[in-house]
Amino acid sequence: MLHHLEKRQKVIIMVAIMASLFLAALDQTIVGTALPTILTEFNALKELTWVVTAYLLTSTVAVPIAGKLSDMYGRRKLILSGIAIFVLASMMCGVAQDIWQLVGFRALQGIGGGILMSNAFAAIGDLFDARERSKWQGVFGAVFGLSSLIGPLLGGFLTDGASIFGLITSWRWTFFINVPIGILAYGLISRFMPTVVTSKEKGIDYLGASLLTVTLSCLVLAASLGGSSIALPWNNIVLDLAWSSPTIIGMFAACALSAIGFIFAERKAKDPILPLQLFKNSIFTTVCTLFLLFGFAFFGAMIYLPTFAQQVLNFSATNSGVIMLPMVVGMAVASVLSGRIVEKTGKYKILIVSGLAIGTAGMFALSGLTATSGYWDLAWRMAIAGFGLGTAMPIFTLAVQNALPQEDLGVATSTTQLFRSIGATVGLAIMGTVLNNHLADSLKDISNDKFVQIAQASGQGSTFTNMDTNTVQGILSQQGQASVIAQLQTLPAQVQQVALDAFNSFVLTLQSALSSSITNIFFISGCVVSVALVICIIALKEIPLKHHKGVVPTE
Repeated sequence: MLHHLEKRQKVIIMVAIMASLFLAALDQTIVGTALPTILTEFNALKELTWVVTAYLLTSTVAVPIAGKLSDMYGRRKLILSGIAIFVLASMMCGVAQDIWQLVGFRALQGIGGGILMSNAFAAIGDLFDARERSKWQGVFGAVFGLSSLIGPLLGGFLTDGASIFGLITSWRWTFFINVPIGILAYGLISRFMPTVVTSKEKGIDYLGASLLTVTLSCLVLAASLGGSSIALPWNNIVLDLAWSSPTIIGMFAACALSAIGFIFAERKAKDPILPLQLFKNSIFTTVCTLFLLFGFAFFGAMIYLPTFAQQVLNFSATNSGVIMLPMVVGMAVASVLSGRIVEKTGKYKILIVSGLAIGTAGMFALSGLTATSGYWDLAWRMAIAGFGLGTAMPIFTLAVQNALPQEDLGVATSTTQLFRSIGATVGLAIMGTVLNNHLADSLKDISNDKFVQIAQASGQGSTFTNMDTNTVQGILSQQGQASVIAQLQTLPAQVQQVALDAFNSFVLTLQSALSSSITNIFFISGCVVSVALVICIIALKEIPLKHHKGVVPTE
């Protein structure tokens, strides 16, 4: 551990680590704003899924492996490697000449992001004792919230062609922006952060790492791609990936088999990549379960908040960052406050319980939204959900780090992050399926709508009768509505106003159906968080926060 370092040096190290963590978190939101422009330039709308999935896949796989390696070789080396990979991949993404180059570089970028995400929180345990960790983990939680706010705004600003020092930006700058920040973070960590190795073992569990990679790859791909169709990068093949398709079923089967093989391999491994004895610790097991449910509920639902605001409440997509401001502020404030409270009191369970309780209330409050709700009605509900999220999330990691020996800190911290990632990935898949099914049921009689009948009479009826989530969102977008209205204005004057009135009524019908489908997801999320709350109350033990004397670094 590095507790003996002077305060100034610790602060410099933490600022550098926060900068690298900010990059990894920012990349999850900033690119989303640029995607429509990227896909249009490369004429690659069908490849949208690959751009997102490539990063998600490699970052998820990298997290547990990087955590174990950091215990063996030191957090400093892994963090520097993560920054180097992330910055290099960002530059390559920025100069990509076609969609498949971009997909490949995004996969490389995900490796760097996964290394950073797994080691940033573990580094806190090297630098501070348990009470001080809570403060910094609260600040790290606020960094996540800040990235959620800045990402969409900065992405839109750069993609729309801003002028910076006389240079006109483009979507490529959403990747280039990582370079100077990454170089600065690399220089600070290289200069000020010593290396400390917490694990005496140096052998790498290649079999365990391989089986874990297969398990996570199959899970992420099946969960991310299930229920869709994707274009393959050769022969213009479009692959149907319905949930009942042999491909998706095969992925889940391979995931289960490799997971079983992984468990057997880890039991016999001399130095396992993920030590199974960690799960004998009740606090570790409970927190992993909470992270799984937490990721499922919050990240599975929060992805739909901008959709609700933009396409149900008619807010501009360019204001997506501002729309989320109440949640981000609630999360940031709560993260910092909860860290300070733990630092002063030494108690953490009450804060986790309170955070989950507030989060449950917030999710159920969000489920009460309707298509006629105003922005402030949405805002106070988001603020409650964000406050609950910010209160509980940073303290989860603290509880785990306090319950386990220092030599397992890296792998334990990264494993909790892995469970959160798995929860979020599976949650997004399940929530997406629930949304599609609920929306289809709500619109099952849409062929009787007056506007649809007018469209059928003009030969366009199929466009508005065979609708899924993507079609509904496309029609409700500002561009989609403007396109339909432009077509209606070409009709004869005597039927034009009737068709426009029918279309406006049709839009309200779609908004009502989409609203009830999304709020149904919020209700499910509230139920999942309430389960996490019960588990936390019953199973999570609280032990006194440790105070460490620190050890001399190896370099």
